[in-house]
Amino acid sequence: MRKLEKYVPTKFMSETSHYDNSAADYAVNFIECLCHTKGTWAHKPFELIDWQEKIIRDIFGVLKPNGYRQFNTAYIEIPKKQGKSELAAAVALLLTCGDGEERAEVYGCAADRQQASIVFNVAADMVRMCPALSKRVKILDSQKRLIYQPTGSIYQVLSADVGNKHGFNTHGVVFDELHTQPNRKLYDVMTKGSGDARMQPLYFLITTAGNDTKSICYEIHQKALDIIKGRKIDHTFYPVIYGAEESDDWTDPKVWAKANPSLGITVGIDKVQDACESAKQNPAEENSFRQLRLNQWVKQAVRWMPMEKWDKCAFAVRDDDLEGRVCYGGLDLSSTTDITAFVLIFPPRDEDEKYIILPYFWIPEDNLELRVRRDHVPYDLWQRQGFLQITEGNVVHYGFIEKFIEQLGEKFNIREIAFDRWGAVQMVQNLEGMGFTVVPFGQGFKDMSPPTKELMKLTLEEKIAHGGQPILRWNMDNIFIRTDPAGNIKPDKEKSTEKIDGAVATIMALDRAIRCGNDNTESVYDSRGILFIDTY
Repeated sequence: MRKLEKYVPTKFMSETSHYDNSAADYAVNFIECLCHTKGTWAHKPFELIDWQEKIIRDIFGVLKPNGYRQFNTAYIEIPKKQGKSELAAAVALLLTCGDGEERAEVYGCAADRQQASIVFNVAADMVRMCPALSKRVKILDSQKRLIYQPTGSIYQVLSADVGNKHGFNTHGVVFDELHTQPNRKLYDVMTKGSGDARMQPLYFLITTAGNDTKSICYEIHQKALDIIKGRKIDHTFYPVIYGAEESDDWTDPKVWAKANPSLGITVGIDKVQDACESAKQNPAEENSFRQLRLNQWVKQAVRWMPMEKWDKCAFAVRDDDLEGRVCYGGLDLSSTTDITAFVLIFPPRDEDEKYIILPYFWIPEDNLELRVRRDHVPYDLWQRQGFLQITEGNVVHYGFIEKFIEQLGEKFNIREIAFDRWGAVQMVQNLEGMGFTVVPFGQGFKDMSPPTKELMKLTLEEKIAHGGQPILRWNMDNIFIRTDPAGNIKPDKEKSTEKIDGAVATIMALDRAIRCGNDNTESVYDSRGILFIDTY
């Protein structure tokens, strides 16, 4: 493992402070008496990597004239899989057991108790693997609490409701994944005045970049950036940010190395390479790669469909050629004054065929001219071209749509119709009365993610045919995608620039077509499973 060859004091040291080598050595030696706890590193001595050692020496070795630490806040922003949890756990133990503070109160904080317990569990395992600490530290797993008995000091994981409490006498706080904090309450309670009774409290904030630019983490990120760039001066604040610049080429291995100081040690370059290739193939994964692997702040929602790829799938579609074919429908009613979309998807009958998409759209007649003027969208042109149908009145006439679907059912073999549960109760009952099989389709990550990823995959492989339908193209171009921490995705109606009803209906219909297929074909999900793209 690399070691720091020569220590250069941090540029953030004030004119009156000094670097105390013995204090820094003590902190480094304490941590290096601990052991790693996971994977191939388990039970091996915790030899600090150079970037980790630099942080420890700066924080614990730079002292004010009175002998106490200069820095009381350390903000460490770094990509995933760089040894972040192990470093945070080691700092927590150093503050609890090795800082010479009587009755020290050290707290582990995160967005929830489960997240905060990750660092605690590492710290507890470090204690168990260290003979000197295991004799002196009592571990209360059920309470997520460590007690260093010689000084009566504690390390305690805090519950999620602590943001409403006060009265802490804090010597140390370890904030894990600060970017996941839903608001600033917990941060303010733990850092604003809680350590006033201590001579050298330390707030150790360690996180990956996030996506919410209105969050407390982004506020601290901006402060750290300002200090690094010299725009602000705060001698109590120690900033470290490892990440790629916005202008950097995110596919360049040199950029990966710049952003990941533990590359080749705690994370293999092959893992980053695989994640990058995945992001290249699926644009929806690019932001996850940038955030998690390159530590860039990105928007939570990301424009999704590469339209040049979508346009390559504008293969001719003739509905007369599809008469009698098995197909599946997706119905998105939206609101009564808005667009309603119904999409049929015909699954391929053999390997040479494509998934064929037939979309239908309706809008209230009385709203047509208003919508054209207000939204600057050519609804009137689409209506004249036959791509958009109008229903009488100022609201969508569901009875008209039901009759139209009934007529489609006479022409095509519509096996199932998937629908969004919201606002479709009466129409669903009417369609069932006509003999259709109608299935509810959830709009959350669980239901939407697999077919959304499949739609992208089929588009990139040119295995769909949509005939270039302009309203559906417009919908696809409007889609923004929301991603959850597990890498699941779904269309985000709130963040999408305009209407995406046809796209949502397409995704629902595609799910049924993939799961059920034709009489003689098996589901793609059955043959190779649901498509998961690893972004971690």
